Amino acid sequence: MLRIYAGNLPVDTTEQEFNALFAEYGRVRSIELARDIFTGRCRGFGFVEMEGHEARAAISALNGRNLRGNSLRVNEERPRTRSGGGRRR
Repeated sequence: MLRIYAGNLPVDTTEQEFNALFAEYGRVRSIELARDIFTGRCRGFGFVEMEGHEARAAISALNGRNLRGNSLRVNEERPRTRSGGGRRR
């Protein structure tokens, strides 16, 4: 199972559209579309879980694809790192 990051999504992207975009390449196990807490609009990115070979096919097909004027960034999710950007004592 791979978790895919999809960025530079249009702000009016819906869960149904997001799911359909990836479903062309295999079974989508789960989706998570980041939404603004106040407006409910898409924050421009989301995550998808798919099986490995299907996920790799989706990544190669969708990365750079134009969606309503936005060039999508699609890749395998990278683990978060602590940036150490907090206050120093």
